[in-house]
Amino acid sequence: MQGSRLAFGPFVLDPGAGTLLRNDVPVPVGYRALKLLAALAGRPGDILGKAELMDAAWPGMAVEEGNLTVQIAQLRKLLGPVDDDGEWIATVPRVGYRFAGSVEQLGSAGRSPMPPPGKPSIAVLPFVNVSNDPEQEAFADGLTEDLITDLARISGLFVIARNSAFAYKGKAMELRGIAQDLGVRYLLEGSARRAAGRVRINAQLVDTVSGDHLWAERFDRSLDDIFAVQDEVTARIVEALLGRLRAPLPRNRPKNLEAYDLCVRARKLMDDSPQMAREAHLMLTRAVSLDPGYADAYRWLAMNHWMGWVHSGGPSESSRSVALELARKAVAIDPDDAGCRWVLAYLFAYNRNFAKADAEFGKAIELDPNEADVWAALSDITVLAGRVEEGLEHIRKAFRLNPFPASWYYLALGQAQYAAGDYEAAVETLRRDETYRTSSRRFLAASLAQLGRLDEAHAEAELFLVGNPDFTIRHWAATEPFRDVATLEHFVDGCRKAGLPE
Repeated sequence: MQGSRLAFGPFVLDPGAGTLLRNDVPVPVGYRALKLLAALAGRPGDILGKAELMDAAWPGMAVEEGNLTVQIAQLRKLLGPVDDDGEWIATVPRVGYRFAGSVEQLGSAGRSPMPPPGKPSIAVLPFVNVSNDPEQEAFADGLTEDLITDLARISGLFVIARNSAFAYKGKAMELRGIAQDLGVRYLLEGSARRAAGRVRINAQLVDTVSGDHLWAERFDRSLDDIFAVQDEVTARIVEALLGRLRAPLPRNRPKNLEAYDLCVRARKLMDDSPQMAREAHLMLTRAVSLDPGYADAYRWLAMNHWMGWVHSGGPSESSRSVALELARKAVAIDPDDAGCRWVLAYLFAYNRNFAKADAEFGKAIELDPNEADVWAALSDITVLAGRVEEGLEHIRKAFRLNPFPASWYYLALGQAQYAAGDYEAAVETLRRDETYRTSSRRFLAASLAQLGRLDEAHAEAELFLVGNPDFTIRHWAATEPFRDVATLEHFVDGCRKAGLPE
């Protein structure tokens, strides 16, 4: 079944595209887990040994068997039960695993193409690291992220967000298919190599409708010129798409490349486990010390503190204060960066300084209407302010800009669906969340309770309390940025019905 799409239950797996859909909606699934699922579903009924599966997910790498166990457990949680309450993936003791569900082989065509917007639309594919040094991977990734950020700040362009662009990293896929998946017309692809104080970048801009290469160029410069090269590449793309040479607003650039690499690496860890969040904290603290004038280092360190709130079940006064101060510092260094602005806005909201939060969100959107994270974060705050339909529109916009987003987008969507009284949709959304965050369990429990599925609601509430033993509805309601009494009472009602402690 290699190269074909595989359908089972409500899912469609496309191994070539590296995507998993549930009822035609993208499911956030990790790279290793997807490789394992493709191997198992590609041979339904067959027993696959542990060594074979580890080779499928970690080719040429020596990894512990426990990694396989963890990935299989996450896949089971993600897929949920089969209709008869069985499991999609069965364990064969001391041997391996077997895909127990029925699989239908589909054609190679992907999901229905997403229509492009009514203005020039582009995705920047991850630049390929062509050096022999895997440590340079962060440099290539950082180059890609910076180009996405620069292009997104150009009015008149529609730019796909980082998470969705990186969904295609390392995948061999026809460019037109990628463009149709993302709903864009133009793709930028390229490669990067950094060595001996120099950087070599190859880049080309492709019109996926006509197949024409609109622009291609090779840059071979001193490493000191890397950010000037990025500005030049951005300007050339804008000239090709909009017919005029134009550069984005000047950005705060790092003066220390080690700090730059540390920020890129830390960002990848931010959505992982608490252990990874702590490792990211060390990297970002080091980045700040190496380059105290680098705004992004402060921005991501502020977010790292906020993520500590999530992992610990709630914000402490000290972490709240430190995060806010770091976000203020980031904006002071680079007031024209939408990313720094929305992080500050979000923290203002959680500190109940709503006037400043609204102003910062407005400024972030003005600076960069393509910043998908702004719309997702704004959805959260808007829903809790009681403007539920507006919040739903914000999260829909975020998903359009970022069709394959980080898992917290699903949390924001599920929260909005709960607030709208669409509990079935909320359950579907929150069970789709790959990381199955403890906060997702809380909203999932409330949604199930509102549907009268109390046994399931109580089970989810108990699991939530395992990770958050000190949780009380009263404390949570006092720390969340609610601005609307009716919305607050609606959420509290669901939590009470689910059996969460007062």
